[in-house]
Amino acid sequence: MTAAPRILGPLRTVQRPSGPIRDDFRMIVDLIEPGTRVLDVGCEDGRLLELLVEAKGVDGRGIELSMAGVHTAVSHGLSVIQGDADTDLNDYPSAAFDYVVLSQTIQATRDPRGVLDNLVRIGRRAIVSLPNFGYWRIRMQLLLNGRMPRTWQLGHEWWETPNIHLCTLTDFEDLCTRLGIVIETRRILGRGGARRTPLMPNLLAEQAVYLLSRR
Repeated sequence: MTAAPRILGPLRTVQRPSGPIRDDFRMIVDLIEPGTRVLDVGCEDGRLLELLVEAKGVDGRGIELSMAGVHTAVSHGLSVIQGDADTDLNDYPSAAFDYVVLSQTIQATRDPRGVLDNLVRIGRRAIVSLPNFGYWRIRMQLLLNGRMPRTWQLGHEWWETPNIHLCTLTDFEDLCTRLGIVIETRRILGRGGARRTPLMPNLLAEQAVYLLSRR
């Protein structure tokens, strides 16, 4: 009889209110193997880490810029430290984790190229989810309104947005090619989390999840 996976992460200490789970989180959990070592970069309040510990028994660690996010994650028994992806990833040793996750964060970094390069250096594989600025609704808003578009994912006004390096899926995949990064899997989501076929993903995908590794 196969034993249940051992929970390697710290014990939870606070009950988290139930709520909807982000669609990219579901895809990320599905891509990660049980019992592996995972670093969640920009983990916010630790919700994804908590899901991974519960569903996959991972040894989960997190790094988060916001102290409020760090405090919330730690209050739920998660191993999360305060840090900046743009600078602090340089201090992590190579191949320290099986997976390094960056969810809906790369567009908010100052140096996306350096961050992406670090992800595949630190982890055997990296998982990146990101909004697609080539999505057709965004294109239509620019065409018809002539103003910076807003969607449920990109809901900030242009003067207050944390997203400083928005890109399309084609842009992101081109960067992977430049860095010698292999795209093992690409999963795309349309509006409201509906899964789309690979037909014209740069036009139809509102967001995407990539499983990456170093060539």
